[in-house]
Amino acid sequence: VQLQASGGGLVQAGGSLRLSCVASGRAFNGYATGWFRQAPGTEREFVAGISGSGGSTYYSDSVKGRFTISRDNAKNTVYLQMNSLKPEDSAVYLCAAAKGWYQGVPPPSFFGSWGQGTLVTVSS
Repeated sequence: VQLQASGGGLVQAGGSLRLSCVASGRAFNGYATGWFRQAPGTEREFVAGISGSGGSTYYSDSVKGRFTISRDNAKNTVYLQMNSLKPEDSAVYLCAAAKGWYQGVPPPSFFGSWGQGTLVTVSS
């Protein structure tokens, strides 16, 4: 499956953005999808994940209660709604897809397909 992320931009602290990850290729509802982020000089960090059906979700503690992951399999799209953004949320956000489901925080190696990333900058 090929992935294309979009929706990043510049926003003030406290603001909101919605990221989209559009998939092409095989049946997308068979793939769990995750959002990761990576700031300069840091390791790739898991943000949120959703199962192929959309019935299960998982969030990192740093975004829980502020970010919401969802998917529309009819549109082959996964969304990340980001509210109450903080400067420390600034990073390149990447979406990734994998067969199956990983309970808990998945390592990047669990995902076989990656999008190109979209830049989110939160100003203070």
